[in-house]
Amino acid sequence: MSSSKKKTLLKKVFSLLSVVRGYNILILVIAQYLASVFIFSPKKSISVVVFDAHLLYLIIATVCVVSAGYIINNFYDTKVDAINRPLKTGIDNYINQETRLSLYFILNFIGFSFGFLVSFKAALFFAVYIFGIWLYSHKLKKYPFTGLLSATVLTILPFFVIFIYYKNFSKIIFIHAIFLFLVIMVRELIKDLQNLKGALANNYRTFPVVYGEKATKKISYLLLLITIIPVVVLFSYPELSYMRYYFYLAGFTLVSVGFFLYKSSERNDYRILHNVLKVLLLVGVLSLVLIDTSLVLEKVINQLN
Repeated sequence: MSSSKKKTLLKKVFSLLSVVRGYNILILVIAQYLASVFIFSPKKSISVVVFDAHLLYLIIATVCVVSAGYIINNFYDTKVDAINRPLKTGIDNYINQETRLSLYFILNFIGFSFGFLVSFKAALFFAVYIFGIWLYSHKLKKYPFTGLLSATVLTILPFFVIFIYYKNFSKIIFIHAIFLFLVIMVRELIKDLQNLKGALANNYRTFPVVYGEKATKKISYLLLLITIIPVVVLFSYPELSYMRYYFYLAGFTLVSVGFFLYKSSERNDYRILHNVLKVLLLVGVLSLVLIDTSLVLEKVINQLN
């Protein structure tokens, strides 16, 4: 293969990873496995969980349908992204729209098929999820309330399928999900502030467009304040163990986000705050191993033996 062909191939691979948000997909896989090992199946050994074929099928299905979701969202947001993210749009365009749409259908088919290998209910879940992402990308995201709620729900749902698979309906997981739900809603509102210019140019009726920047910030402050409730409740559970230090960090971070959000007015300011919340969520994923550390040690020792 000539050097020019190699460069073209690398550009297309990089473009594909950009379109499907490869970084987000990797974090999703790590989060699903960590949650499966340390939260949803506390009595099973690490190897039993990691080599569970049905769990693997669910994660592959999730990766495929979420990747397809990013593709269709990218397809509908081409004009908006050209304004809000010109550099990313340039990278994405190394792969033409026809190829992207073909990948969209192929990935959804693979995702549905792997779901079906687990159960009919799993296949049905992924079919509904695929439709939900399409509906959000095509219609719901253009309106303030439906856009905000659907984006948040669609972000949480990949964990819900693992939650259902293990049938682990503990209160601590439910309360943790509420905390994540609130933080993701704030992140979505800040992202809308960041993308205000593109939304205005393409008649998207997002929160900042309909209600203005000040009202959007006030809603964000309220949501940040409400996050205190699930955190206080979580602190009453001894199983939280060393993960309470993550929530100390989260509390400091969210207060800082609220303060700097009040001071922010430029697109770059909102971009920084949006990325801070993304990092906070990432640290939260990695902190799952800190829940009930005695259990973690027991699993590691059993694995070594």
